[in-house]
Amino acid sequence: MNAPLPTNGLVPARAQPILRFENLTLGYNRHPAVHHLRGEVAAGSLLAIVGPNGAGKSTLLKAIAGELRPLQGRIELNGLERRQIAYLTQSTTLDSSFPMVVHDFVAMGLWREIGAFSGLSRTQRGNIEHALGVVGLAGLENRAIGTLSGGQLQRALFARVLLQDSPLVLLDEPFGAIDAASVRDLATLVRRWHSEGRTVIAVLHDLEHVRQEYPETLLLAREVVARGDTASVLSEENLLRARRLAEGRGDDAHAPVCHAVGNVE
Repeated sequence: MNAPLPTNGLVPARAQPILRFENLTLGYNRHPAVHHLRGEVAAGSLLAIVGPNGAGKSTLLKAIAGELRPLQGRIELNGLERRQIAYLTQSTTLDSSFPMVVHDFVAMGLWREIGAFSGLSRTQRGNIEHALGVVGLAGLENRAIGTLSGGQLQRALFARVLLQDSPLVLLDEPFGAIDAASVRDLATLVRRWHSEGRTVIAVLHDLEHVRQEYPETLLLAREVVARGDTASVLSEENLLRARRLAEGRGDDAHAPVCHAVGNVE
């Protein structure tokens, strides 16, 4: 069995990095949720982030997207501005009772391009129509979002991401509680983004899906347990260690959360 990768950082990427983490510690009210993260993510990566509940997975995406300031360290964007990042949050954060139709909901993906008060051009309307067709929502443009099924709402969210045409896509539990057909169709879209050279980072819970679809995985438990090819990372040894760390029963369970660590270089 392969030994776990170093637990204090990410393995340096072989290709040009799009993201670099420098001694990154994240948390809320000065309580760390992810600590002392170092390393890089290569441009064009298809990377899954997995780990127990409370492992800091969603926290890391929020920080990359610029919604959470680090407690310590920094995130470097290589040739990328934060407005170029497409970020699909968990659907549980959405208020589907808001009176909005599918077309307008998806059009919000153009917000940075058109602003709050500009109208849509013919080209932009065509792009919205195309995006709806890609995700299987053609003909539902005038449907209220509150009437959509979970799978349909997730398709609309993917259409919004599609419109942003971003080089870096962040997906936070994109396949949770939706039907199998939607998972299959949206996973195909993720593969398409990867084939186009985009970097996709997804927080996921279904380990079988990760094994089938994602060549690279980061296993978190408030610190990096392992990072590398998915088959090696998702070993029983690594998964057990992640669970023990999350429960405070790891080898270093009695050490302070923000202990100092060496760099991985």
